Amino acid sequence: MENSYDFNAQMNVPKIELPNATAILILGIVSIPTCCCYGIVGLICAIIALVLAKSATALYVSEPGKYTEGSYKNMNAGKICAWIGLVLSVIYLLFNVWAISSIGLKGLSDPNAVYELLESLGISVPQ
Repeated sequence: MENSYDFNAQMNVPKIELPNATAILILGIVSIPTCCCYGIVGLICAIIALVLAKSATALYVSEPGKYTEGSYKNMNAGKICAWIGLVLSVIYLLFNVWAISSIGLKGLSDPNAVYELLESLGISVPQ
């Protein structure tokens, strides 16, 4: 028969914070507004947060009584924010790739070039 005696609960051993829980939360939150930096900065922050969250989740699952519940909730919130930031960053990055491929770098820097392109296609644009 398996012994289910919890030594930590009986000995009043203080629980410790989950490693990198605060960093995961900060990176997850930062990944959302930085998705507007061409999608690259938000993507990097979100990926780092998700990698750290995976290892932190594995630590928590292996010994849940060792870590505080608050740090686990912070890690979870950071992971959710990182997923949101990842999706937004990918969407914005794909939009930028589409804009550059369809309009071109000249069109992005010169609005008159876009008007000329539209007029050559037979689309009249009021200026």
